[in-house]
Amino acid sequence: MARWLTSSLLAAGLACFVSVADALPASTTSTPTVRVRNGSYAGIHSSEYGQDFFLGMPYAQKTPRFTEGVRNATAYPPHCVGYGGDDVGYEISEDCLYLNVVRPAGIADTADLPVAVWIHGGGLVMGGSADRRYNLSFIVQNSVEQGTPMIGVSLNYRLSAFGFPCGKDALAAGIANLGFKDQRLALRWVHENIAAFGGAPDKVTIWGESSGAESVSAQTLAYGGRDDGLFRGVIAQSGYGGFIGRYAGGLNASAAMQTTYDTLVRNTTCRRTAGTGRKSLDCLRALPLADLHAALNGTAAGPWPPVLDGDFIADYPSKQLNEGRFPKVPVLMGANSEEGVSFGAGRGPKGAGVNTDDEMREAVATIVGPDVKKTVGKTVEQVVDELMFLYPNIQAAGVPSLDKWPVIQPGDTVAKVMGSQYRRSAALMMHYARRRASLAFAKQGLHSWSYRFDTVVAGLPGYIGAVHFQEVAFVFDNTRGDGYAQNPFGNNNNTEALTALAKTMSTAWVNFVTGQDPNGPEGLGLLPGGEAWPVYNASAGGGVGESLVWTDKGSYVEMDSWRAEALNYFSENSLAVFGV
Repeated sequence: MARWLTSSLLAAGLACFVSVADALPASTTSTPTVRVRNGSYAGIHSSEYGQDFFLGMPYAQKTPRFTEGVRNATAYPPHCVGYGGDDVGYEISEDCLYLNVVRPAGIADTADLPVAVWIHGGGLVMGGSADRRYNLSFIVQNSVEQGTPMIGVSLNYRLSAFGFPCGKDALAAGIANLGFKDQRLALRWVHENIAAFGGAPDKVTIWGESSGAESVSAQTLAYGGRDDGLFRGVIAQSGYGGFIGRYAGGLNASAAMQTTYDTLVRNTTCRRTAGTGRKSLDCLRALPLADLHAALNGTAAGPWPPVLDGDFIADYPSKQLNEGRFPKVPVLMGANSEEGVSFGAGRGPKGAGVNTDDEMREAVATIVGPDVKKTVGKTVEQVVDELMFLYPNIQAAGVPSLDKWPVIQPGDTVAKVMGSQYRRSAALMMHYARRRASLAFAKQGLHSWSYRFDTVVAGLPGYIGAVHFQEVAFVFDNTRGDGYAQNPFGNNNNTEALTALAKTMSTAWVNFVTGQDPNGPEGLGLLPGGEAWPVYNASAGGGVGESLVWTDKGSYVEMDSWRAEALNYFSENSLAVFGV
């Protein structure tokens, strides 16, 4: 039976699929055991890393409690049901609400170590903690080598329609944003139980990338910004400060969300219940999982977005940030230079690249909310005119930068495949939220550190640039390329520089988790010559602060003032025009 769309959490207990031997090189020489509030777990010891792994531990309330005996925690859990390339090679299951703990071996339950909780990305539609690219052993090993040991935690949460049902029926049933609520429950489990593993419940940093960073943002803004004491720091890579756009109109796209829900209902045997409210929801809950798979995989039922539900998402992110309604904790966040290649208005008619001004107008219109006449007193056409002016067809102002790829000429390969106005279309989106959030933290007098990742990894062409997700391998220090079809660090003349950059970035992340400052315990500089990564200070550059640019050619500090007019427009108009 399909046990999705329920406000209660899923029961745990099915066999897991991915073994430690597949995901982490391990050699069992002793059996580490811990006792948490609802029983004891036996993990696996890795002599290669000098670490203990406790994998696939359930955190859901419905999990049967056990007080006698020891339960094995020796294999990663299946991914939650999802749809996309991140799930290839991994089992998926509705029974998926589990988390994993990776710790230095031999520590006592009184060690009081800092904890990093990783929330995976994947657009809220795919992925899981078993993904080999998210091997926590490397960064935990770095923390030990630095003399500042920490514990790593990773977790699963419900995805797609199972985790983010939308429409009036979901709102009426109180089941919107279930995936975010799963994460919240996992954080409570960590708070209540991590001391048994030698972790400090008051030294937890939440950390994520892409929709994982979106999730981190959601957790900091949850329940109107209520501070439940679940974390003391935040790391967000490419996605902090709001919600990644899934519909024009953002959180205000209620009509589009209802259409998505109704489309799902009508593409199942529940079609006769469409428009009946609770009856349609009850019918969906009773469907076999295979029927839901068919409807979600082979129809236009989607996407499934976060919802302004008046509960977990009580208000708009832009308003909460502007008004300082969030926990006052230090933040490390950033984005990659060419994020717009993945998130910009990069497609014209029929999915082709953007070649003409008319095609660009059509592409830009897809991100503008349909009700802008009510909110800003302008038509969609007038708003599109403003954005066309702010993002001109000037390749030097577009993405990727000219130092990564030469000018695109009419008729060349990039023009044919991506469109002659590719650079223009790829310049839109993503960075404004990071800058807006940095300014909001500075306004509250909080310490935050901002970065821009500007390195093209091995195997990617220059016209792609420093695109979305590519910094992940560096932060995890995954220089072996575990889980990647092609090792991002390659085997070429640049491998040494890329590997060195990974070590520096991973060091900064460890420093932040363990000491709340990426520069380290002594505040010493990470960069050549001892230059430090400066706290984002809005008075440093006449209204903006400084960011660190991560590059294999020598990282440096820059004033966060590039593309100011365009990014200011998004920041100032995001709620009225884009609904976030």
